[in-house]
Amino acid sequence: MRRKFAIVLTSAMMLSLAACGTQDNASGSKFKAGTYEGTAKGFGGDIKATVTLSGDKIEKIEVTGDKETQGIGSVAVEKLPAKMLETQTVNVDGVSGATASSGAIITAVTSAFEKAGVDVSKLQAVESDKKEATKETLNVDTVVVGAGGAGMTAALEAKAAGMNVIIVEKASYSGGNTSRATGGMNAAETKTQKALNVNDTVDQFVKNTMAGGYNKNNEKLVRKMCEESSNAIDWLAEIGAPLTDLSFSGGATNKRIHRPEDGSGVGAFLVKAFNKNIEEKQIPVYYDTEATKILTDDKGAAVGIEAKSEDKVYTINAKSVILATGGFGANEELYTKYKPQLKGYVTTNVSTITGDGIIMATEIGANTVDMEQIQIHPTVEQSTSLLITESVRGDGAILVNKSGVRFGDELRTRDVVSASIIEQEDSFAYLIFDQQLRDELKAVEKYIENGIVTTADSVEELAKKIGLDEKTLSTTVSTWNKAVADKKDAEFGRNTGMDHDISVGPFYAIKIAPGVHHTMGGLEINEKAEVISKDGNAIPGLFAAGEVCGGIHGGNRIGGTAVTDIVVFGRIAGTTAADYTKSLK
Repeated sequence: MRRKFAIVLTSAMMLSLAACGTQDNASGSKFKAGTYEGTAKGFGGDIKATVTLSGDKIEKIEVTGDKETQGIGSVAVEKLPAKMLETQTVNVDGVSGATASSGAIITAVTSAFEKAGVDVSKLQAVESDKKEATKETLNVDTVVVGAGGAGMTAALEAKAAGMNVIIVEKASYSGGNTSRATGGMNAAETKTQKALNVNDTVDQFVKNTMAGGYNKNNEKLVRKMCEESSNAIDWLAEIGAPLTDLSFSGGATNKRIHRPEDGSGVGAFLVKAFNKNIEEKQIPVYYDTEATKILTDDKGAAVGIEAKSEDKVYTINAKSVILATGGFGANEELYTKYKPQLKGYVTTNVSTITGDGIIMATEIGANTVDMEQIQIHPTVEQSTSLLITESVRGDGAILVNKSGVRFGDELRTRDVVSASIIEQEDSFAYLIFDQQLRDELKAVEKYIENGIVTTADSVEELAKKIGLDEKTLSTTVSTWNKAVADKKDAEFGRNTGMDHDISVGPFYAIKIAPGVHHTMGGLEINEKAEVISKDGNAIPGLFAAGEVCGGIHGGNRIGGTAVTDIVVFGRIAGTTAADYTKSLK
């Protein structure tokens, strides 16, 4: 059941409204008193705003958006109306990382005002008394920078090892890019695989990962990740996040991508469990707090960070620092420095993923690797920047171009599939699938709720709706269905993700093209998650996990290994930082 997000805000104090040019009513009041409604399309569905006005002020704002992403768009639903009420204007900054939801909320509230005859462009904000930021010093064992999957995992392990740990997060919510992960987590030799008679090995996992990364990966890191992957799956089950369903992913020999039993997106599922455990373990998370500098002692050891929020400047003294700030996929200036050809591409990253940890660490002498290795994901819906999970193809979808024909094995590595889409006329394609896949993969519901899926009762009708030749698409689907029945793709040699054909209506299509997705480069680390300096030595007290690190994925990350990476190396960073801290006592 979806949680319904609604916030009703009432004015606690008499705030005046400077509304130059707003049409007054007959009594000379600034507003026509009453209650007005407006709607707008959010990230997950319709957002509704109800605004109550008295003659002179905004009395109440109610915003509902029950389909906005938990922990991202939902935060905007909760926070933006409060800002509007406090300042008595619609012109407020959106919630960082929740751009679509923030924009929809502002649009919905604006629509309500327009129905009241109010020109929102002329509403001047009531200025609140701004206080000068105060300084505060905190003393902890371990500070974790970033409340994404890697950061929360590291914090939980550090806490379990007896550390006094805090997390600082520059967004208003936890999860980071992890919240947007929809596929699953690769792992080998797991209990789930064995129960389903999937014969997989760590060595095969290593081989696939190295091949997917064109052997540019650091094999020691890859092997460590693969060896610990099964234990990581067990740990997730222990903290209330079991991944018991299996599917194929591009670049994998076997069914290896583990996901929630109901087929829902893995990221939101894990973030919910991480947050629950963070709360239960009473680990403080400082939201809207941006780390700006790593503190070091006279020997070069990391001994804390400096950070800032709207009203605080923090000095956080710590015996160990864990960086889990993500990559730089939302920093176009930085990634186009390494790959100019990516200028103008949409990105699947949340807006806070701008390379902060990499920048701070290099300022104290950390080394970086593979910075030029930047992955574009092949299936991104361009108007929403919404990534369509690899599991759609892994569960049997096909890709067709604007001529209605397939153009390759849909489960090749991401870079290869992306390149093949770019080569097609107008550089886009359609994912085609049926009701069988929708019933099996809950993640599809999100795409339908976002209004990016075309639906039809027959393949021919679907073709007509998306502007393809009806006979050609019908032939393409029939040929594919025969390949599934024969277990042989004579056209392109696809041999995975062929458990179901495309034969049960309704039928579905999503128009996609590539988008910037993952930055494989970052800080150099070793198998202990210690950050390595430019002179080749571990920087004492500094650890890192997740996409802030380089070397694990080489020239291309195969689908499902990002979650493996954050959980395995998040756990290692937390325990290694704890061991280091204990050694200082």
